[in-house]
Amino acid sequence: MNASPIRCLITAGPTREFFDPVRYISNPSSGKMGYALAAAARAAGWQVELISGPVALRPPEGVEVIPVITGREMLAAVKGRFPACDILIKVAAVCDMRPKHYSHNKVKKDAITLTVEFEPVEDILKTVAATKRPDQVVVGFAAETQDVEAYARRKLEEKNLDWIVANQVGGPESAFESDRNAVQLIGSGGEALDFGPGSKTDVAHQLIGYLKAFHFAP
Repeated sequence: MNASPIRCLITAGPTREFFDPVRYISNPSSGKMGYALAAAARAAGWQVELISGPVALRPPEGVEVIPVITGREMLAAVKGRFPACDILIKVAAVCDMRPKHYSHNKVKKDAITLTVEFEPVEDILKTVAATKRPDQVVVGFAAETQDVEAYARRKLEEKNLDWIVANQVGGPESAFESDRNAVQLIGSGGEALDFGPGSKTDVAHQLIGYLKAFHFAP
């Protein structure tokens, strides 16, 4: 009798937070790294669910895609699926804040205020990682512009993660929009491994291969 496939939950892409029905704030995430990881996980024989913010990418073959737009929608989707997964890889670049006041109708140009009050968006990774079981693996991503490893290690500890992928924003191997990447995988046991520089497809296969061998080898 064959063992059940590893159940992998991945988040990818940006989220959007709206001022009114036609205006929002977001970030430059293309979703390419998350989609590459979903494809690599599927190629490794895993059962993959991909919770995706709005991107212009073709869904990976054999992967179930759950589209969301806002951080609140992504949180609900992750919370609903996390208990059944073996490994969560949270790549999505969630918009950290949203306008405190939302207008259900388009605000006319001459009525727009130049001062906007914001409130924090729920911390998806910290929320779900706080509920993880000993048999679950949680992997986060940290996209930073400076002191990348230090910030990543702090996030790893504060959010109760097993692993974090430290990602430099900017430069030739940029995290956002680029087809290439160079990352450092940092473990809660003190491990630190470099992957790349290379295409996001190659880096994704290397990351999934390492995580599979470390946690799910027969």
